[in-house]
Amino acid sequence: MRELLTELMLIPGLSGYEERVAGCIARHLDGLGIAHRSDRLGNLVATLPGDPEAPSVMVFTHMDQLGFIIRKVEDSGLIRLERLGGVPERALAAQAVLICTDQGDLPGLIANKSHHATTPDEKYRVVPYAELYVDAGFSNRAEAEAAGVKIGCPVVYMPRVIDLAGDRLAGTSVDDRAGCAALIDLGRRLVARQSGPTVHLVWSVQEEYNLRGVLPAATSCAPDIALQIDLLLACDTPDMAGRGEVSLGGGPGISLYSFHGRGTLNGVIPHPALVRLFETAADARGLPLQRSAHTGALTDLSYIQFMGTEGVACLDVGFPMRYSHSALEVLDMRDLFGMVDLLEQAVSQIGPGFDLSRRPR
Repeated sequence: MRELLTELMLIPGLSGYEERVAGCIARHLDGLGIAHRSDRLGNLVATLPGDPEAPSVMVFTHMDQLGFIIRKVEDSGLIRLERLGGVPERALAAQAVLICTDQGDLPGLIANKSHHATTPDEKYRVVPYAELYVDAGFSNRAEAEAAGVKIGCPVVYMPRVIDLAGDRLAGTSVDDRAGCAALIDLGRRLVARQSGPTVHLVWSVQEEYNLRGVLPAATSCAPDIALQIDLLLACDTPDMAGRGEVSLGGGPGISLYSFHGRGTLNGVIPHPALVRLFETAADARGLPLQRSAHTGALTDLSYIQFMGTEGVACLDVGFPMRYSHSALEVLDMRDLFGMVDLLEQAVSQIGPGFDLSRRPR
């Protein structure tokens, strides 16, 4: 799975431009003999039929990454960007980027004013993204346009993967190519099973943009249960110590509470039957199960839970990750392997008698 994750992280796939990532995943599914389909938004769906008497399950993760859209090409050949997704301005200057054009991918650099020319005040100022520009080496607008650069082209951080000590890995889009690799591995395990519920595997689009790209796929699958694979904020660095107890290398985890109060009032309070299911599954596999509760982040599961006439039972399942939405994010592969073990065990325990009712007490 480490090789698969590396392959996926080196493919650019800005929100709304996920086709290359989807193509890679589709080829791996073909190799596993797993049939798949795509919808008009680009969601990739594979359905593994199971017991029709058991609650149906959708396990999903997003293919896209955050980044930028070109909003202007200057006469000088320098390029201005618009942010797409939660891009942190304080982490932008001097980053290498990849401009994706119809004629091919072009390297560039988000410029950082020469240190020798900065004033004392500028040395401690975070430059707003609107003031930043990309230098791709062009001398004028005509050169840039001849190379395929135009308004609307997607731009991402330069794809990179760095092997760290032990089982740890840094990469451009750990969020959520790690989830994509894990879901492929889960499909590999489930395709050979002899029993269990119907499971829909979904690699979704536009999560970093508006959190709603998965909705057509969820409508088509109409699951009783939805399990989202995404990161859990690791809290084992000095700047995160007060946010919780999730640690890198501490094993997979579940979210007991998420809420995003900036711009949207939404989040997920998980279905108690699913919390119990994953606690039991972790015990059965001898896995640690980390628990997360945080404000300030959101997944597209928040919208799926309200679908249908009775709603969908939901739970966020994740792997610890450091430095979210930075050009390089960090995970521990052991957590990812453990998460797939956990999901496999939990899904195997969902049968015809699995109770999702919420009766008054």
